[in-house]
Amino acid sequence: MSDRQELLSGMAVTVFKLNGQFLHVAEGLARPVGLTAAHWQVLGAVTRTPLPVAGIAREMGITRQAVQRIADLLAESGMVEYLPNPAHRRAKLVTATVQGREAVRRIGPAHAAYADRLCEALGDDRAAAVHRLLRELSDTLERLAAEEDGR
Repeated sequence: MSDRQELLSGMAVTVFKLNGQFLHVAEGLARPVGLTAAHWQVLGAVTRTPLPVAGIAREMGITRQAVQRIADLLAESGMVEYLPNPAHRRAKLVTATVQGREAVRRIGPAHAAYADRLCEALGDDRAAAVHRLLRELSDTLERLAAEEDGR
């Protein structure tokens, strides 16, 4: 295996592990308010701006079917509602209700405390640099995928 293949594999394995670690943290933060990490993820995507299911899926990097299932569960529990979408008649917009925004707000203190612990452990400058590098990696992967799709 070439050095570049080793780098790609190492990045992928590390990101897979990080994903699991972040999901574990998110589960711990969301559970006390009666949510799962997946519920919080979808709610968080629509707390400020309504989005169609496909838009949430693209933003979060999960399947449209998974988002639809979670959005339907959240709608049944009164956390989100579906609104007409002026841009697309069949793809309704998902938006957080007052109850959904309140649930996300209740996660806030524990979320802030964990963010403080993490940033203190890494240092604020290094935490910001990690975030920039992860965004850059994501943007690059997105660009490469778009180039492949455009072949």
